[in-house]
Amino acid sequence: MTQTDIKRSDIDSAISRLDKGWRHFLRETPLWQLSGRAMGVDCAQVWLKLEHQQVGGSFKARGMLNRMLAQPIPAAGVVIASGGNAGIAAAAAAQALGVPCEVFVSAVSSQAKRDRLRQLGAAVTVAGEGYTQAYEACLERQRVSGAMLMHAYDQVEVVAGAATLGAEIEAQAGLPGSVLVSVGGGGLIGGLASWFEQRSRVVALEPDLAPTLHSARAAGTPVDVAVSGVAADSLGAKRIGDISWAVTQRHVKDALLLPDAAIRAAQLWLWQELKLAVEPAAALGLAALQTGAYLPRPDETVCLILCGANLDPASLNAAPAPSFP
Repeated sequence: MTQTDIKRSDIDSAISRLDKGWRHFLRETPLWQLSGRAMGVDCAQVWLKLEHQQVGGSFKARGMLNRMLAQPIPAAGVVIASGGNAGIAAAAAAQALGVPCEVFVSAVSSQAKRDRLRQLGAAVTVAGEGYTQAYEACLERQRVSGAMLMHAYDQVEVVAGAATLGAEIEAQAGLPGSVLVSVGGGGLIGGLASWFEQRSRVVALEPDLAPTLHSARAAGTPVDVAVSGVAADSLGAKRIGDISWAVTQRHVKDALLLPDAAIRAAQLWLWQELKLAVEPAAALGLAALQTGAYLPRPDETVCLILCGANLDPASLNAAPAPSFP
């Protein structure tokens, strides 16, 4: 039976595994602690966890490396289907380990991410219009090659690796009042909710046009959804992962939807005001605060996860960001 739970022992094993000789690869990313007022928010503090500065430009490096270190890797190396970030992280980890990596991407993946994959030595195959088609092609390739199958968000080692981000935040500054987390397939929120449990309030954030968790909750079970919009290359999974579905059912009460316009405005604000170049998926937390979709208490400390930075920098100069009070 497939494990759909993340135990504290899984996270402890990931921490131990990644600490043993791999701190030269993984980075302890900065945690900015700003006043709520500096962010235009009525709360005590806003913490920005700059995980977009992680190896490979996203949090995904934690889970990909943990998965590869957890068991022997075949001579054929590793294979993964990814909209970009998980593939980039897998390629970076594979390069560090000296093993082959093949990445299947869909047509929606950005050229910037495909270029980065090739720079890291990965073999890149474009298959289908969305993640589902790329994943099916990846599975067929794995059956033929015998490579280790890496999943972008729905393997225990991958989610436990993401949970180490929560452990790092707590070690740096203690427990925040709330943690606002972008959701696609759910690997990040599955890991963070497993770490924080209910010691901090973990809030799920999704684009209106990619509502995997929201739709699963409406149906009472994970379901396929149509995916599009400004964050589709990162949050483009058509279905919430089984692991994250189980974890969020226990530990995540709030699942909020945000329009593309608000996500884009927050992304531009982060660049223009703080010079933080992040992809749209990393801007959902700020969008939730700026629009009032999430209203913190005046004494609350809110942690935003800036989860990825694999974008075309030219896109940040496309339009002015609106001001918020």
